[in-house]
Amino acid sequence: MNDIVYPIDGSCQCGNIAYQLLEPPLLVVACHCKQCQKLSTSAFSITAVVNIESVEFSGDLKEWHRLADSGNKNYAKFCPNCGNRIYHFDPDTPETIKLKPSNLSDTRILNPSAHLWVSEKQAWIQIPDDVKQFDKQPS
Repeated sequence: MNDIVYPIDGSCQCGNIAYQLLEPPLLVVACHCKQCQKLSTSAFSITAVVNIESVEFSGDLKEWHRLADSGNKNYAKFCPNCGNRIYHFDPDTPETIKLKPSNLSDTRILNPSAHLWVSEKQAWIQIPDDVKQFDKQPS
């Protein structure tokens, strides 16, 4: 993936929120928990952990939050027009965010290095043997 050129543009479905990812993510994971299945309306959700300084947003985001089963704070920013989730964050660790990167113009970076909550994954999902797997949230 050496031919990926940054910045990569991203936006919500309606275009009200736009952003640029300025550098590669620190980590890309797939989460198979039931909450992420609801979020993505699919079998799992893809998350790219990025430094907050490596992404620039434009547009007014709305916020929603809940406590995760692990007890972690799970805050989300989304487009108030189309409802598209843009990123999650923990207010106690403001230096990184969990970007929902499926709305990037170049999605080749979306190759997860780990799969989380595989204890709740759909039975038909096959995870490659060489990719890390965690039954729940790694500590």
